[in-house]
Formats: sequence, C-alpha cells, structure tokens
Amino acid sequence: MHSDQGSQYTATRFRDLLARNGAVQSMSRRCNCYDNAHTESFWSRFKAELLDGGSFPGLTEARLEISYHIAYYKAERRHSALGYRAPNYFESQLKTTSQLCPA
Repeated sequence: MHSDQGSQYTATRFRDLLARNGAVQSMSRRCNCYDNAHTESFWSRFKAELLDGGSFPGLTEARLEISYHIAYYKAERRHSALGYRAPNYFESQLKTTSQLCPA
C-alpha cells in the first residue's frame, strides 16, 4: 500500500491494520510529491474508466473486472505519454531498440 506521509497513514492503528492483513506499506519521500505520480495517474484513470462512479456487486466480480482492466491498460490502451502506444508495445520496442544500440 503506497501513500504519502500524511498522519493518517503513519498512525499506529493504521499501520497495525495493514500488518494484520498482510499488506506492506511504502511511502513517498519527504517533500517529493512526484514519487507516486505514475501510480496516482493510473488510479485516477482506473476509477474514471472502470468504476465510473459505480461499484461492484461483490469481490469475485471486482477481481475479474480489475484483472481485465489491467490487462487492457497494459496491452491495448494507448497512452499519450508513450506516443499513443500501449505500454507493452512501448516496452518491447524499447528493448529491441536498446539491444541494437551498444552501450
């Protein structure tokens, strides 16, 4: 579970709750709001595209829809920051290019 260093996330009760549920906590560095920018962007789009203000009927449906959405997000959804290419395509193109260019 990644968060900023807000008091609600550093509170003992919250950290105990995470530990009881087997979650690992990470935090942004002090005074660095960009540590989590890519994740914040993903969750923002996730909520807007998948949930659209709604909710899931149950945990099984949530898991299924979330896994489908992440697969779509990585393999098909075009990202403006990647030159309107899907992340999987961008990464494979980057690997191919880097193999052709000796260090």
